[in-house]
Amino acid sequence: MQKIIILDFGSQTTQLIGRRIRELNTFCEILPYNKYPEDDHDVIGVILSGSPLSVYQDDAFHIDLSGIRGRLPILGICYGAQLISHMYGGKVESAGTREYGRQNLQYIDRKNPLFKDFDEHSQVWMSHGDSITRLPEGATCIASTETVANAAYCIPGEHPIFGTQFHPEVFHTLQGTLLLRNFVVDVCGSKQEWSADAFVETTVKELREQIGNDRVILGLSGGVDSSVVAVLLHRAIGSRLTCIFVDHGMLRKNEFRDVMRDYEGLGLNVTGVDASDKFLSDLAGIKDPEQKRKIIGRDFVEVFNAEAKKITDAKWLAQGTIYPDRIESLNITGKVIKSHHNVGGLPKEMHLQLCEPIKWLFKDEVRRVGRSLGMPEHLITRHPFPGPGLAVRILGDITREKIRILQEADAIYINNLREAGLYDEIWQAGAILLSEVRSVGVMGDERTYENPIALRAVTSSDAMTADFAHIPYEVLAKISNEIINKVKGVNRVCYDISSKPPSTIEWE
Repeated sequence: MQKIIILDFGSQTTQLIGRRIRELNTFCEILPYNKYPEDDHDVIGVILSGSPLSVYQDDAFHIDLSGIRGRLPILGICYGAQLISHMYGGKVESAGTREYGRQNLQYIDRKNPLFKDFDEHSQVWMSHGDSITRLPEGATCIASTETVANAAYCIPGEHPIFGTQFHPEVFHTLQGTLLLRNFVVDVCGSKQEWSADAFVETTVKELREQIGNDRVILGLSGGVDSSVVAVLLHRAIGSRLTCIFVDHGMLRKNEFRDVMRDYEGLGLNVTGVDASDKFLSDLAGIKDPEQKRKIIGRDFVEVFNAEAKKITDAKWLAQGTIYPDRIESLNITGKVIKSHHNVGGLPKEMHLQLCEPIKWLFKDEVRRVGRSLGMPEHLITRHPFPGPGLAVRILGDITREKIRILQEADAIYINNLREAGLYDEIWQAGAILLSEVRSVGVMGDERTYENPIALRAVTSSDAMTADFAHIPYEVLAKISNEIINKVKGVNRVCYDISSKPPSTIEWE
């Protein structure tokens, strides 16, 4: 299958490049800058991402492009454009002050294939501290702004090289998707064959080949990711799929009952396992978020290994790991941002082989695949919920009483969003219990000293970036009043208005 390789130099928006390429019905793979594949027979183009570094720094990330240049089209974005210039006779210097924000292209070579069909003064988004003051050998300027002389350049040839100082992947570059389409489709020759229907057809075939006559155990969570995996596997191997839904004691209110009912409706073979005592016992007294995630990941696998012994021919453990889970687990420097329950929490020794059929998909792609499979809409549109459950929404150690408080508050919150017609407009919403904080309040004639609840709701398309949802004040007021009046242990409600980045969606 055709694909674009995106080499990541550490930019916060690298994943956005990937998502924009996928929206063009073209498969792409994001790799560390120094991990270009040895076998690239199906690669049709290469994109170099931005970076927080400067190309002239001693510790800057460099790459040898000699094996790619002349064979494949290349697009460098920001740092990527500067790196190409730095390598091939150009010059990159500090701009003196950081150039950040919207600018309009004052000059555009609209005869160049990269700017085909562009408007005369198209708006772009700059975010850089360095500028290309001399173009690389053989390059011509194809776009400028009032302050950036070399906003874009081209080294022509059968397989041309392009560089843009601005970021076409971000929303504020108004014709950024058009630029990427011009590169991916017109220059690289993408046949645009990547689609939900094509993914289902290919994946079902691959699963049959991968699994053969083996039996698979799948961990269900009730979310869209594991649900899509279940239906994909059911279509591929039928009754040889055994689904297990583990109640680790940190699910939302009534979630175990509701999820079991949903999966029975899909005709899946589902076993419910109440392992809450084990999880909560192992988590007792643990406050560190990473430790909590590791313990939950370890216990999750242990429970599955125990169940696997009951199914003598089970050889595979399927999981709903998606692409952002894998990308966010490690940044370009090798530093852990957070470990995902399906990625960072797995012990080295597993009794089952791992099957992750949607590991290349972004969340919006998972939903499209669900619709292609004919799944019920309420399962497809269900908000993401972290694998560790409420454990990462209780700041501090975990107890049954804290879980009860948060379950009640969260249920009130979500029900009110549904009643107000806001649930489907929001990417993800949930309540957070600040169990390490006590605030003073007054109820009746009595002074209270109880916990605050924080409400989180974000809008997003892929969880790579997110903004807080603008919930009307009257709705927030109703939610706050109902939580404080009905949930014993809470006397204050706050609303989180931070975006991602710099914050994350979950608090832990």
